Amino acid sequence: MNNCENYRFIETHRPFRDLTFKFYSNGSLTIIDNSAEEVISPRELKGASYDFYVRKRIAYIKQDLTAKLNKYA
Repeated sequence: MNNCENYRFIETHRPFRDLTFKFYSNGSLTIIDNSAEEVISPRELKGASYDFYVRKRIAYIKQDLTAKLNKYA
């Protein structure tokens, strides 16, 4: 089963996008611009939204590694 964690981020500076980040347990990611109702890539992120993405991605990787260490230790 492929679990998903959803996070919402609203940019406080231009372009003021309302974004939803969907992190899936298989490592994939979907970023949705809620205003334009379209999927965007991490390359299109800047500033605070990029920082948010990087922090959440690092946290996900740490969680995944800890789970694997516990499973195989």
